[in-house]
Amino acid sequence: MSSLSTHVLNTVSGRPASAVQIRLFAGDTLMFTGLTNADGRCAELRSLELKPGKYRLEFEIGAYFQQQGMNLPEPLFLDVVPIVFGLGEAMHAHVPLLAAPYGYSTYRGS
Repeated sequence: MSSLSTHVLNTVSGRPASAVQIRLFAGDTLMFTGLTNADGRCAELRSLELKPGKYRLEFEIGAYFQQQGMNLPEPLFLDVVPIVFGLGEAMHAHVPLLAAPYGYSTYRGS
């Protein structure tokens, strides 16, 4: 089995993004939903045991920036950020999200 972690960072403030809604899908099946903590992480996500395959993490980043009091035009440029990735046998994947209202990046972390 494999495991997964994430870390969401607000690149506007340079701080962790807390209370970001995240969802994990295996194919079209919703496997997990949760919120990031004060450090921008979701500890419950790491406790999942995942089989090899393709997954999708979705981050409700638009709602997060609106909750931060940012005056953003409607419709939001970035609302939900999906990251599709694959997991192999017995591995840990760390999928961080560095986000701003108009752009984001990710990478395979350790």
